[in-house]
Amino acid sequence: MIDKSKDIAVKELISPATLTADNTPTAVDVSGARDAAIIIGVGIGGITFTASNKIEFVLTHSNDDATYENVTDADVVGVTGVTGGIIKTLKTAHAAADVTKIGYVGNRKYVKLLADFSGTHGTGTPIAAYVLQTDAYLRPTE
Repeated sequence: MIDKSKDIAVKELISPATLTADNTPTAVDVSGARDAAIIIGVGIGGITFTASNKIEFVLTHSNDDATYENVTDADVVGVTGVTGGIIKTLKTAHAAADVTKIGYVGNRKYVKLLADFSGTHGTGTPIAAYVLQTDAYLRPTE
């Protein structure tokens, strides 16, 4: 087995927590590596999601960490039909935990991920999200 741990960087987009409302997005610098993947972990839904009681994960990107724009289909791999930067939606029952992996192929320096809550969420949903970067230009990674 080959040790690749020094070629991989993991940066937090959403701190692991049980959320009932929108997170405050944190900017993550994705420069310095050839590849970036957005990893979204969601636990069992705190509510039964519907079209009005839902969570939408909105990915935005920026060159200057000041002006952010929603990603489009051209910026991501593993999901299609991206509208308004929405890369994942929870709008039906979520009875089991899952992990979603989406490749980021955009050419911006920074990304942010918002867990956008709509409707009423009396019970929280466990959420965490990370950026996984590989093939760092400079090794070792942070």
